[in-house]
Amino acid sequence: MKQPLVILTGPTAVGKTKLSIALAKAIDGEIISADSMQVYRHMDIGSAKIRPEEMEGVPHHLIDILDPTDDFHVVRFQSLAKEAMEKIYERNRIPIVVGGTGFYIQALLYDIDFTENEENAELRAELEAFATEKGAEALHQLLKEADPKSAEQIHPNNRKRVIRALEYYRLTGKRISDHNEVQQQKESPYNAAYFVLNHEREQIYKRIDDRVDGMIEEGLLKEVQALKARGLNRGMVSMQGLGYKEMLTYLDGEISFSEAVRILKRDTRHFAKRQLTWFRRERDVIWLNKPDFQDREEDILNYILNVLKEREIIS
Repeated sequence: MKQPLVILTGPTAVGKTKLSIALAKAIDGEIISADSMQVYRHMDIGSAKIRPEEMEGVPHHLIDILDPTDDFHVVRFQSLAKEAMEKIYERNRIPIVVGGTGFYIQALLYDIDFTENEENAELRAELEAFATEKGAEALHQLLKEADPKSAEQIHPNNRKRVIRALEYYRLTGKRISDHNEVQQQKESPYNAAYFVLNHEREQIYKRIDDRVDGMIEEGLLKEVQALKARGLNRGMVSMQGLGYKEMLTYLDGEISFSEAVRILKRDTRHFAKRQLTWFRRERDVIWLNKPDFQDREEDILNYILNVLKEREIIS
């Protein structure tokens, strides 16, 4: 018998958090965050981290467990998420993976094997130095030449993933995109249902703009100032997240505050678009288009519960 697994994802600001709480309460589930930023302590506003009072007593995992100086990547996510799942299964509850990082979800759902992707400190340092000296676009160009498919999927600003893909190619002589394709054809070891919550583009973009305005009002700038005072800088994985890098650029005197906010809204819209492109490529995805349900959360939840019953994930 395969263990049950529920995934609830979708573009940023679409409304995953509220629905995930209702779902967890309905199926006696616990939530595992598939978010590359909410894992960090002291990074609450920019990551749109769920507040304790919003959890309504539902246990959440992989939130507030690392310091901003720590590296967080797909291999670490996969390992921590599996640990959390084991404990959830021991309690006879159902894990619900919630978040917008598609690569993390894919790695967990299909148990992708990263053991071939051994790290090489010397090569990594060489690529880091190249990126610092020549810039993100030049580094991304190296990837385009070595592995065009990966270059298409990885944004030039995601230096960490660009370097990992180049590192893999240089160490193995193989493209990481080919390796991942093989891994993705694996059958999931879980009895899973993979839901993608979506809305009309204009609605998502409006929600993003409203969310950014809300972050500014809540004190995003002060949050970033405090992190900067602790010695954090743009070279760190945590500070490359949306909201943090833009505010740091402003604090470093490179752009005005209004320009930082404009760039943050624009780049978050671009991010949402890339998320949807990723989810459209995934197998066995169940789309939850909010307009189809007249935006009624209760109807969306009932639809999810019916699917879970059909798949014998719940009785």
